[in-house]
Amino acid sequence: MSTRLTDFSLPNVSAGPDPFSVATLSEEIEFVVLFFQRDHYCTNCRKQVQAIAEQIDAFHEHNAEAVSIVPEPVERVAEWQSKYDLPYPLLADPAAETGEAYDQPVRFGILGRFSDFFGRMPAVVILDRRLSPTEIAYTYKGSSTFDRPDIETLLTELESLQAAPEVDVS
Repeated sequence: MSTRLTDFSLPNVSAGPDPFSVATLSEEIEFVVLFFQRDHYCTNCRKQVQAIAEQIDAFHEHNAEAVSIVPEPVERVAEWQSKYDLPYPLLADPAAETGEAYDQPVRFGILGRFSDFFGRMPAVVILDRRLSPTEIAYTYKGSSTFDRPDIETLLTELESLQAAPEVDVS
């Protein structure tokens, strides 16, 4: 699967540039792993951001930057940073516009569209910055709050992407 990146700029309450944009990252970063979280209260999301933090060196060894995007106001997202001291970008997407742009799954129809608590599901997108323009190289869309790839699966996917020849479609 390969589709073009939807650019965005979001407030960052953790490490890295604020506001955060993929375009502002160092050219040495070949991949960006976007973790679309469910909401501020999601315990599985909280566990995931901590697991990412524990493996951040492994992401960096794969020339990848991990980025978590939470569909909440800056103040709520900053609470996660205060509690977990995450060493990678933690972005606030209060209107869930970036989640929508990357087709983050939403369940329960109209009710899910009006309330992230009822409907927003986790998702992971890997962007390949070696291509010009940057493209989506991998997508995982969760069907429940528990349905998300583990870190080892994502690191294996990054290894596969690194081993694959670069194809420039520009």
